[in-house]
Amino acid sequence: MSGKEQILQKIRDLRGRGPLTASNRHMLDKRLADHPRNLVPARADGPHAERITQFMDYLAKAGASVFRVPKASQVPEAVAEFLREHNLPGRVRTTSDPAIDALPWSDQELLERVIGPAEKADEVSVTSAVAGIAETGTLLLTSGKHTPTSLNFLPETHIVVLDSHGVVGSYEDALDVVRKQGALPRTLNFITGPSRTGDVELTMEMGAHGPRRLHVILVDD
Repeated sequence: MSGKEQILQKIRDLRGRGPLTASNRHMLDKRLADHPRNLVPARADGPHAERITQFMDYLAKAGASVFRVPKASQVPEAVAEFLREHNLPGRVRTTSDPAIDALPWSDQELLERVIGPAEKADEVSVTSAVAGIAETGTLLLTSGKHTPTSLNFLPETHIVVLDSHGVVGSYEDALDVVRKQGALPRTLNFITGPSRTGDVELTMEMGAHGPRRLHVILVDD
């Protein structure tokens, strides 16, 4: 019996469930496959067009900004424009996943793209998201070989590219999207707005535990 199995067996013993048998293993496998849901609020059940509007509204309430583009090919231009508007350097650190790699970055001559995990000197990161959750205006990002989690938290400005078809109603819907992609990633990051805290003298401080600026580019095609 491995160390992991020993720990799980101790938990089963403490709960009075005894050893893991073929019968209760089948029950557990069935429960994992069925994904039973708890109560999902009605605001997560609207038509897709309403979900997108709701998602954008909650993003704004959480302190994030959002910009819609008709085509994915316009994303690098939108990134460059955002950097100019906020007087940010024209250098971005990005993921290497297909959604980001396929974009025409070379069309923006003044925009420098660097690929890989975030480093201390990086001020701006650009990543994709697995889903946007209309229920709360939350982004779901996953870790992987081409999507290092450091890009979600280390740079002070985080730009997220999201296909509008990826806007779902509830957290449960977003988790279904992850399951359909195959093996679960090591990390799931639920991000609602830029990082902030009001712990010190009830004064709101941005960027306390992550980016102080979150910008979402929503692609309609």
